[in-house]
Amino acid sequence: MLSSSSPASTTAHPPPSPETYQTPLRLLSLPQITRRYLFKTLSLCLAAPSLSIAPVHARGLFQMPPLRLSNRYYLVRAGESDYESLGVINTNPVAKTSVDSGLSEKGKKQTVRAALQLKEMGACDRNCWLWPSITQRAYQAAEIIASINGISRSYIVPEYSFLDARGLGAYEGKKLDSISEVYALDSISMKTKPPPITDGTPNESVSDVFVRVTQLMSILETQYSEDTVVIVSPDSDNLSILQAGVQGLDLRRHSELYFGPGEVRLLDADSIPVYKQPASAVYKCTNPPNCD
Repeated sequence: MLSSSSPASTTAHPPPSPETYQTPLRLLSLPQITRRYLFKTLSLCLAAPSLSIAPVHARGLFQMPPLRLSNRYYLVRAGESDYESLGVINTNPVAKTSVDSGLSEKGKKQTVRAALQLKEMGACDRNCWLWPSITQRAYQAAEIIASINGISRSYIVPEYSFLDARGLGAYEGKKLDSISEVYALDSISMKTKPPPITDGTPNESVSDVFVRVTQLMSILETQYSEDTVVIVSPDSDNLSILQAGVQGLDLRRHSELYFGPGEVRLLDADSIPVYKQPASAVYKCTNPPNCD
């Protein structure tokens, strides 16, 4: 029998007892720690021999326009809000969860029609995920859509920032028809912002919104595969800029894809053009050099 001082005892370790793995980490020696994690790693591999890890480059970063979409998407603008029923622009995110930002009576009816249209289109026949903005009217719209289409509330995933209504800065509180002035600026440059204001309302350019909706699509394309996702926005600009980006269209002309309250559109991979025309071929700049 070897003594505790024998050289062989420093190289030949007996199999660790079960108690070894119950020992707090701070009491383990380096050889014990190594054996412990090696044992756990081997156990995991033996328990799940079919486990495979996809290479990092398999999916890559989401880009606009995408080569393909992994999911089927429906774009829905929530029905008219109480503010819109008064003909007033309201985009300050501070009030987005306020009951005053909810659907008007007309907006509820518009949303019911949108929900029925989704049902006619078979959008949620095999279940679907509802991704509404946390904005009051958008979330109310998602609940109506879920109820009419038989979707569990657990499939409603509120989005807290990427689907906020586009911040229109100094246009906050102005008449709704003044938004045409914003669209005139958009048609010149996607980087032009509405004038700022000091009440906390952001003043976002088309580029700013484009970044947000691209981040949203990146999440959806990573989180789901071969699923149906219904995106519910409180305003038109999120959806028109998203659609223009996915289809590879000139973002300065996004207002030509305007969504009316309660409007529904299907957006799938087949709608993406094979060839994207350069901006110079479809639009002439009226105020060079501010045309990027």
